[in-house]
Amino acid sequence: MRDAQPQAIRLADYQPSAFSISSVTLDFDLYDDRTFVKSTLNLTREGVKDVPLVLDGQELKLLSVSVDGRELNSDEYLLDTDSLTIGSVPDHFELQILTEIHPETNTSLEGLYRSRTMFCTQCEAEGFRKITYYLDRPDVMSVFTVSITADSERYPVLLSNGNRIEAAPLDNGRHRVVWHDPHKKPAYLFALVAGDLAHIEDRFTTASGDAVTLRIFVEPKDLNKCDFAMDALKRSMRWDEEVYGREYDLELFNIVAVDDFNMGAMENKSLNIFNTSAVLASPDVTTDQGYQRVEAIVAHEYFHNWSGNRVTCRDWFQLSLKEGFTVFRDSQFSSDMGSAAVKRIEDVTLLRTAQFAEDAGPMSHPVRPDSYIEISNFYTLTVYEKGAEVVRMLHTLLGPELFRKGSDLYFDRHDGQAVTCDDFVAAMEAVSGIDLTQFKRWYSQSGTPVVRATGSYDAEKKRYSLTLSQSCPPTPGQSVKQPFDIPVLMGLVGSRGNLSFALVDTASEQRSDTEALLRLTQAEQTFEFDDVEEQPVPALFRGFSAPVRIQADWSIDDLQRLITCEEDGFLRWDALQTLALLAVDEAISGREEAALSALIASIQAMLEQDGDRAVLAMSLILPSENYIAEVHSQSHGADPIAIHTARESVKASLATALIDRFEVLANSAIEGAYAPEGAAIAERALRLTALDYLRLVQPEKAADIAVSLLEKSDNLTDRLGALRTLGAVGGKRAEVAFDAFYRRFADEPLVVNQWFQIQAMNPYGDALARVTRLLAHPAYDNLNPNKIRSVVGAFCSANPVQFHAASGQGYALLADVVIDLNKKNPQIAARLLAPLTKWRNYPKYAQRMKVELERIAAQENLSKDVFEVVSKSLAS
Repeated sequence: MRDAQPQAIRLADYQPSAFSISSVTLDFDLYDDRTFVKSTLNLTREGVKDVPLVLDGQELKLLSVSVDGRELNSDEYLLDTDSLTIGSVPDHFELQILTEIHPETNTSLEGLYRSRTMFCTQCEAEGFRKITYYLDRPDVMSVFTVSITADSERYPVLLSNGNRIEAAPLDNGRHRVVWHDPHKKPAYLFALVAGDLAHIEDRFTTASGDAVTLRIFVEPKDLNKCDFAMDALKRSMRWDEEVYGREYDLELFNIVAVDDFNMGAMENKSLNIFNTSAVLASPDVTTDQGYQRVEAIVAHEYFHNWSGNRVTCRDWFQLSLKEGFTVFRDSQFSSDMGSAAVKRIEDVTLLRTAQFAEDAGPMSHPVRPDSYIEISNFYTLTVYEKGAEVVRMLHTLLGPELFRKGSDLYFDRHDGQAVTCDDFVAAMEAVSGIDLTQFKRWYSQSGTPVVRATGSYDAEKKRYSLTLSQSCPPTPGQSVKQPFDIPVLMGLVGSRGNLSFALVDTASEQRSDTEALLRLTQAEQTFEFDDVEEQPVPALFRGFSAPVRIQADWSIDDLQRLITCEEDGFLRWDALQTLALLAVDEAISGREEAALSALIASIQAMLEQDGDRAVLAMSLILPSENYIAEVHSQSHGADPIAIHTARESVKASLATALIDRFEVLANSAIEGAYAPEGAAIAERALRLTALDYLRLVQPEKAADIAVSLLEKSDNLTDRLGALRTLGAVGGKRAEVAFDAFYRRFADEPLVVNQWFQIQAMNPYGDALARVTRLLAHPAYDNLNPNKIRSVVGAFCSANPVQFHAASGQGYALLADVVIDLNKKNPQIAARLLAPLTKWRNYPKYAQRMKVELERIAAQENLSKDVFEVVSKSLAS
């Protein structure tokens, strides 16, 4: 472990910047073996006199520094590995700095770097300091003018933020382009791209009648894969005008697709940079889920133009101010574009499987963290997904109309400012008159609250009493929690459907005769309901109205009533998932199979009904092994091998009992050409899920169907589903199919990534040997994040039965990769570590997992990224 341990940065220590920067001029001179950056900053002292100017900078070669035109001597400034300090400066002055950087060797993919044949940037959170010395913090906002000079043949396209104001050829085959962004922005939103790129172009007319030119830049070979993203962009722009009243504010909006990228995409003002996997789409290279992901990410980054760019965060502790709000917005958009019930199920599945686990682990932190060592480690599901749930709760409490007024007030109050989560909540308080003081504990307290529900019914008085209690387990640094303000959207379900009632509690809100919004604000509260005609089953947290764990004494009959009679699609699915969990627990313990019988009957009834086919497809999928492990870890600890065996047993029982229905679905045909649209997506999902059940009982028949799909299908969704089935069945046909598939798509990196992923996630056979071969495959690149995630990430995070194999070799493989990446791309290294950080959840395997964490910790020169994750994991 590194000798000098890095120090934590704390929210409580925040101080405004001692200097502001009114304008920035950047001149980039790009060459293959080096880049020169000249920055000219106009600075003004703010407040305290005699405070030195301290600029952030990393991995920079300082060539010169001048104040008001005078070059400083080396004894007039202090230079170290992380900063440039100038001790004496005027109150107003111009600072000019010349640095040399090396994008061609920058494997961290932060700052300015090379991706294949192009230059590009990633400056969020603190990448700009790898470009030049600067006040690299989000509350320092300035107007940028950027000049880029490069070889005109190799880099004909030169892009930056804002509007292009000048372009000219130069001597020696070079050219120069100048960009100006009239909107103040922090350095993390700076962007630059240089390359030999092609583009498609379209136009959008805002509600005010302003014309906007839209362009998507890609490598020429990918030009035919941009149309869907362009359509998604235009739909996002129109939706944001209609739902939030937000219009785009420049004449140009550019997107660039980059193959080497640590994240999904980046919302740089007017120049969004995307991972290729998040923007390129065509039936041959993109699955149904891939199309939906492209649509959601395009929308997310566009929505940031207001919720993140026009109004940004004061400091990185407020990261969820922009990310949580924008995730909520893109979730609303996706719900409007497709099935709202399916979208909610997808969001909650991710939250309960991964974010709840994060809340219960060593890296647990509030939505607004108290401290961090490396901010990159806090681009987490807590900040994004739980942060979005906090915004969703505000939307639930206020209702759509007041929430819209609150967002309007927030944008109007703070346009052009860097603000806090408190400022966002204050706008909601101002328009609603609701006291949200207690609600703000969602931002400051970590962990997942547990809500316990018990009820009693007085048939004579026709009164139902519901008692709800809340608690939250200790988390690192927070041993005691105060009660949250928890919105509980609920109803009462009778034998024939939802029951009407009269809510007695006046502090809560009855929204219809069959629905109420309760506010659970105390450790325990009892709510009374009159005029209830029969013994009800409480339908709690409709639409998952709060991110909590729910404990209720539902019987199997209660769950079946919710499945068949409750009106909320999410709760019907959730009751079925709970029934499936009980069936898996039965299989593990060898108990009587009452839950399994009920599960079979419930799914059979769903298959016979004419319901929502998309929800049906999701309902056929049992809870994942990771989710079951997360649930078990809250009590007695998880055993991945036992969970896998039990889940397979439940699946096999379902397949055997419903084989006729599954065979029909697996053989079903979908009419017409491929379209990534709701009904067709649902039918493909049903067919492939049924095929997965079929192969458990009739593997050869399933393999025959899979081979036919591979030969005849016109889309990647079916082909990958067929490959997945063949991989599970195994044998010679699977080997031939995988080899042929690779040969066909070897020149399509996005498809090869998914080919890697299917093999890494396959829980059957010798997965470790398979993964070892993939790591040596010619198409694998140990510097490309997409490749790393598709093999190492998929194996360690999504193949628990093989990762946790008794040999412990899966743990050693992950540790080896992390140790290697620590030197090359610390951000990706730290993110890969998540499976090992959960070592305390697996008592039978904990010691072997801990040994590998300790091996990583013993390495010299650990990055801040990896050090923080490992040290917190071992200390927990």
